[in-house]
Amino acid sequence: MKPAPKELRRVSVFQEASDEDLTLLVEKGILRSIEEGEFFFFQGDPAVYFYIMVSGKAKLLQSNPAGQQVNLRTINEWELFGALGISKPNANYPATAQALESSTVLAIESKFMQTLLETRPQMAFGLMNLMTSYIQEMQARYRELATERVEQRVANALIRLAGQSGTKSSKEAGIELFFSRQDVAEMTGSTLYTISRLLSEWERQGIIEAGRERIKILKPHDLVKIAGGVGKQAL
Repeated sequence: MKPAPKELRRVSVFQEASDEDLTLLVEKGILRSIEEGEFFFFQGDPAVYFYIMVSGKAKLLQSNPAGQQVNLRTINEWELFGALGISKPNANYPATAQALESSTVLAIESKFMQTLLETRPQMAFGLMNLMTSYIQEMQARYRELATERVEQRVANALIRLAGQSGTKSSKEAGIELFFSRQDVAEMTGSTLYTISRLLSEWERQGIIEAGRERIKILKPHDLVKIAGGVGKQAL
């Protein structure tokens, strides 16, 4: 079932949109359900649609010619993604979008949004703010890769993920992240072996609790110290 038009106001780009525009977006949208592990689109595909995450989570991945992957960011509910085709006609997706859990999205044609933006400056401004936030996040991650030790990069990544998609544990204290060691390795430009050693050491210190596809942050303040270069080095 498609979302109610007013629910689209939860998307940052559409917070100032009129009721009529929200209704039009829902009418033009196609509801798609994607199972965990399946793909919304692949890097290099024509950017015909942009997507609104109605329920679930996804990750954006970018690959090099050798097949190595980098996890760019996590997409949560009511976030817009795959939007390059809106601002650049005939664009291709620069990354692959894969569902982290069973998800539902509203897919809307990029060409339709291009036409809408011509007479809706408030939406164009919202889209510009979204793109700017992505650029700032990528700049911060590039700085981390260039200047920080691996434990700082991983601590920063976990803190960022906790803010974006962390879930407070219902049974015990802690913030749960549903990501694997491989996901963390891809996000931080590290190897799976290095991440496994680092998380095992932090688990021994009681900072986190690591499972197969999840990481629970038990002492976020300790992670903040590590991210700032304070505290014991684990590697």
